[in-house]
Amino acid sequence: MSNFVFTSESVTEGHPDKICDQISDAVLDALLSEDPNSRVACETVVNTGLCLITGEVTSEANLDYISLARNVIKDIGYHGARAGGFDANSCSILIALDQQSPDIAQGVDEAEDHTEDPFDNVGAGDQGIMFGYACDETPELMPLPISLAHRLSRQLATVRHEDTLKYLLPDGKTQVSVIYENDEPVSIDTILISTQHAPEIDGVSSEEGIRKRITSDLWEHVVKQATADLSIKPSKEKTRFLVNPTGKFVVGGPQGDAGLTGRKIIVDTYGGYARHGGGAFSGKDPTKVDRSAAYAARFVAKSLVAAGLAKKAEVQLSYAIGVSKPVSILVETFGTGKLSNRQLTSLVEKNFDLRPAAIIELFGLRRLPKERKGRFYRDIAAYGHFGRPDLNLPWEDVQNKADELKQIKI
Repeated sequence: MSNFVFTSESVTEGHPDKICDQISDAVLDALLSEDPNSRVACETVVNTGLCLITGEVTSEANLDYISLARNVIKDIGYHGARAGGFDANSCSILIALDQQSPDIAQGVDEAEDHTEDPFDNVGAGDQGIMFGYACDETPELMPLPISLAHRLSRQLATVRHEDTLKYLLPDGKTQVSVIYENDEPVSIDTILISTQHAPEIDGVSSEEGIRKRITSDLWEHVVKQATADLSIKPSKEKTRFLVNPTGKFVVGGPQGDAGLTGRKIIVDTYGGYARHGGGAFSGKDPTKVDRSAAYAARFVAKSLVAAGLAKKAEVQLSYAIGVSKPVSILVETFGTGKLSNRQLTSLVEKNFDLRPAAIIELFGLRRLPKERKGRFYRDIAAYGHFGRPDLNLPWEDVQNKADELKQIKI
């Protein structure tokens, strides 16, 4: 048991790296919509006036990649008066896509350990390690710091899209520091928001005047709104609130920094609160276990916590390219488990099918939900792949599995 401060960050959909993640996942959505068996490893790069889509794609689908990228950039908000130096209508878009390596395809199409079971016939698309995590700090069983950071980022985008704060531009970051006592979150120590903005706000152009206005507006329309339903709330008296600490944030987005798919893996997962295997998610089809097995590991960890078997659970999976079954499985509960880590690991091995083909089937990772209108992966490319009370994600729906686990006698 200990006392400490833990900090996590999030970024808005207009952050350069997140632009890239969303374009890569929009490509994946479009390819899977036309050809569910598409093999995709799509990377995007953005810089001032430039968007490059590269990687490997093997698919029967025929896409207009340029129009697709422009639509994503426009939806985020980079167009017209708010383009901020990167306009969806005028930026150059380059396409440099190859086909998937036949050596990789061979191992995925027919696993080294294949049997008559069809789920044994699909091998992992790469080697690697993946981690999943859950804890009882929030209703969605996520760590509080990353949950709060995402809430603030989403609300920051909402007030921009709804023109509540018309001077905001798309790029932005949030950071939240939470005070823990005896390993439990008790209060919010610091909130930091950096947001791109117009060079002048209602006739005010001085750095001091602009920052004072933004600070007041963000507390009222972002911080208070995003945390209104929480039991642990920020306080003007006790919570330090930092806004645009350099003084101004006018030059942002790809004009300010280059962006690249897969550079926000901690934002995408648990905000640093749990370990990470190193693999990014966006732009990868579900045969890539960096993505699908990370979703499965979260499903396992969340199921264990939802079943009351632990207050915290971290699940590690490892895979070999071309092999269907995981190389290893490990459960760690940090002393909060009702059973030993060894017993829980055995429980997971017996009650969860963690072969890539089984994961794909369980979560429907090739069959995009019709209600999402072709925007499944793109919608999780910003504001985190886990938790997400705003989305109905299959790896977050653990109630049935948790009920099953509660009935098992060990």
